[in-house]
Amino acid sequence: MSVTVLLADDEHLVRAGLRALIQAEPDLSVVGEAGTGAQAVAQARQLRPDVVLMDVRMPERTGIEATAEILATMPDPPRILIVTTFENDEYVYAALREGASGFLLKRARPAEILHAIRLIAQGTTLLYPTAIRDLVRRFGRPPARDALRSARLTDRETTVLRLIAAGLSNAEIGAQLYLGNETVKTHVGNVLTKLHARDRTQAVITAYETGFITPA
Repeated sequence: MSVTVLLADDEHLVRAGLRALIQAEPDLSVVGEAGTGAQAVAQARQLRPDVVLMDVRMPERTGIEATAEILATMPDPPRILIVTTFENDEYVYAALREGASGFLLKRARPAEILHAIRLIAQGTTLLYPTAIRDLVRRFGRPPARDALRSARLTDRETTVLRLIAAGLSNAEIGAQLYLGNETVKTHVGNVLTKLHARDRTQAVITAYETGFITPA
């Protein structure tokens, strides 16, 4: 089954390059292009792609604004992958807080772009612990410890949250805690639910912003 992709970038050459790259893959297809944030929202609603490659800096609406609107207003919204020039960008942090599934640098190699699309289409997030730690250090909100305390995570769930923040996959968490994959998935799901997080990235941001993990 083909993964459908919407390209949102105000540079035609960037969109053309991404289209050529993606269309060459038998399991991926480009269903639309948008040159502005407003067009990205409209195209996402009309075409219902699996994945949106979203530039952060676009006219009419920024990629952050478009991401927030798509995720807040669409039932079963697409997964959104932010494409940016700079890793340590306040726009990237804002997009992740809104629920983007990860980010890629525009200088990423073609294989990395294709891998990222396939990964988030499967429901996985692109979690770069070091990058998120640096983003939180620069742009994060002051710790509000009550937010995490009110979630009432169990001891096991707090351990799982720390391992998620370290960038471990479910399989790696299971190996470290001697748990089966389904048990780990249950713990991860409970963490996301209790933190009102859309995905692992949002959960990690919450962990940093509440002071549960210090970006030292």
